[in-house]
Amino acid sequence: MNTLDRYILREFVKTFSLIVLSLVCLYLIVDFFERIRMFLSNDATASQMASYFIFTIPMILSQMIPVTFLLSTLLTFGLLSKNSEITAMKANGVSLYRISMPVIVLSLFVCIFAFLLAEFITPYTNQKAKQIKLVEVQKRGKLGSFKENQTWYRGEEGIYNFTLFDPEKATLKGVKINFLDRDMNLTRRIDAKEALWNDGTWLFRDLAITTFPEGDFPVLERVSSRIIDLPEKPADFTAVQKDTEEMGFWELRKFIKKVRSEGYDATQYMTDLYGKIAFPLVSLILAFLGVAFSLKSERSGGVAQGVGTGIVIGFSYWIVFAFSVSLGHAGTLPPFIAAWSANIILGGAALLLFSRIRT
Repeated sequence: MNTLDRYILREFVKTFSLIVLSLVCLYLIVDFFERIRMFLSNDATASQMASYFIFTIPMILSQMIPVTFLLSTLLTFGLLSKNSEITAMKANGVSLYRISMPVIVLSLFVCIFAFLLAEFITPYTNQKAKQIKLVEVQKRGKLGSFKENQTWYRGEEGIYNFTLFDPEKATLKGVKINFLDRDMNLTRRIDAKEALWNDGTWLFRDLAITTFPEGDFPVLERVSSRIIDLPEKPADFTAVQKDTEEMGFWELRKFIKKVRSEGYDATQYMTDLYGKIAFPLVSLILAFLGVAFSLKSERSGGVAQGVGTGIVIGFSYWIVFAFSVSLGHAGTLPPFIAAWSANIILGGAALLLFSRIRT
């Protein structure tokens, strides 16, 4: 690494640090005012509120890193261009491609960092933030756990075990409920393919009900559907069901294999799995995009225009990404296409603009 590379990286890192700190603080302020009523109505302590927001910082970083990289690239090269430093570099025989190389290489390391952050840190901190909100603040009680890609929940009348819970459809998949008496003896067991919350009741489908009379053999009954009166509601399972944001790539991959092995549709989870690879790589794409907009006309000094145009195109990534992922969740697009279409579209545009830079 020569002196020029160190200089460009130093200017870039200073800009990047300032922008990421500003965006994180702005996000925390907005989030604080959105949630303050919930905290105050539940008599949350200052320690609980502080802990909650501290544990949300890794998630905020994961979301902000790509746009921060874009803004930092635009501002760094835009200011170098405005101060005629780009012209001086070219006069000394350094091409624009070579000038941009330190930032492009740095974007690769940022992509790796973003993936590792989402794999090892963000799932844990998201789960802790969720626990603080639901258990410590809203006092729902820690009645369950997620182990071996299955959810266990201690209900009022028995112990639930289910493969997955869909909060949008209020549906339990792969349900097993063991009912116990006061002496912890098994009195009844329900095995069902799914349980749907419908008009305030649980409708079980494809179920087998086994009763265990005292001193007699178990009695098995199989029915296609039946309403089972249970005290638990869909909201009770929210605290123990892991979201995809609370799972890393490899944990989500194991969970998908478990869901598929039991015959359930895993399309939504497959889309999120591919998204865990596609999203971190957007920093590299936006690096090319930022360099292209900053250096396409180094004499114009139009920093504000370049930043504005770059931001519009950069944020369009999130619009396309969110839209395509929603289509993937619905099964309209194949999971891989849904997760990668935004990268492919924006990446193609970024490489095209980058190749047209006048060196």
